[in-house]
Amino acid sequence: MSYGGIEAGGTKWVCAIGTGPGDLREVVTFPTTTPEETIKRAGDFFTSDGSVAAVGIGSFGPIDLRPDSPTWGRITTTPKPGWASIDIASALREALQVPVAVDTDVNAAALGEHRWGAAVGLDTFCYITVGTGIGGGGMANGRLMHGLQHPEFGHMRIPHDRERDPFDGVCPYHGDCLEGLASGEAIRARWGSAAEDNSDERVWSLEAEYLALGLVNAITMLSPQRIVLGGGVMKQPQLLSLVRARVSSLLAGYISARELDGDLSEYLVRPVLGDRAGVLGSLELARESV
Repeated sequence: MSYGGIEAGGTKWVCAIGTGPGDLREVVTFPTTTPEETIKRAGDFFTSDGSVAAVGIGSFGPIDLRPDSPTWGRITTTPKPGWASIDIASALREALQVPVAVDTDVNAAALGEHRWGAAVGLDTFCYITVGTGIGGGGMANGRLMHGLQHPEFGHMRIPHDRERDPFDGVCPYHGDCLEGLASGEAIRARWGSAAEDNSDERVWSLEAEYLALGLVNAITMLSPQRIVLGGGVMKQPQLLSLVRARVSSLLAGYISARELDGDLSEYLVRPVLGDRAGVLGSLELARESV
């Protein structure tokens, strides 16, 4: 039995057919354009195969995930032009006539890492992605995190030393939340160049400071057994070691747990599944829906 998975990002969509990392029979990537064009392209991909039993969607958000809500499966207050109030889930379910499961893109990535990657065997962990924006998800007691809606790690408020960093932030809702200060878009706006083009030590020292502040909030509030850090910004070679060191310093020995001893190299980790975590997790969403 084959499943369909969609990593529905704000920049690109990745669609796949298969059952897991060792069985990805078809994968296609295309840019996120208008809702009508993008959703139709995904539907056509799965229709041409005709063999999927269900489709899982890991979507950018915010998105309504409450099963009893009349707007379940709809994008809500996204700043992405044209995508607010778009019903991704129902449109694909009607087009494909198979069960459709939907969650956030980061919860899907967390699910993939739990099944096959860096979080195998854990029941409480976080997956945080630092890319164009910042998002987070994960599991608590073996269940994907949901509640009022879904986790919004990127919009937590963190200390902002305006003498060191007078930058106002890029978040259209909050200005200097974590995403507003530390996302890829924030790096570009503050320093005038993209993260991947910047080797200035000041850039990565400041970035590590903000990310560490956010991670310490997550550690003290949610008590995760591990945090998986994905996304394009985290690929900067020196960043993860800087973040580990600063998290350890900020925790100041308060939490007594062997996982937090040493250099945190087994606690703050990269995704084993790499850039495929989201689409593989979406396949697992599909499998769990039938």
